[in-house]
Amino acid sequence: MKGYLGEFEELVLLTVASLGEDAYGVSIKGDIEQRADRSISIGALHSTISRLEEKGYLKSWLGDPTQERGGRRKRFFEVTHDGKVALHEVKTLRDELWNISKANLDLAK
Repeated sequence: MKGYLGEFEELVLLTVASLGEDAYGVSIKGDIEQRADRSISIGALHSTISRLEEKGYLKSWLGDPTQERGGRRKRFFEVTHDGKVALHEVKTLRDELWNISKANLDLAK
């Protein structure tokens, strides 16, 4: 693995992947807040996105200007191949740990 993938970084990458062509700042923020039932600041999201781009896990591009945004352009995001590899590695690790800890996590006790 290139580097440690934090919980919030993982959430951002998975959200970008799930949003597909609609993955831009506001949609990513709204989706995470809805699914995780937690409020996040746009600053925290932008810091995380920048870090993920530096790691090579996300790539971005500017869309066309829109009237709804006063002529400003949206920055769209996509998970890179390295980002997909990082997600698969962290999922494999989590699955492995869940499998070996099942007995100790039984809620019926």
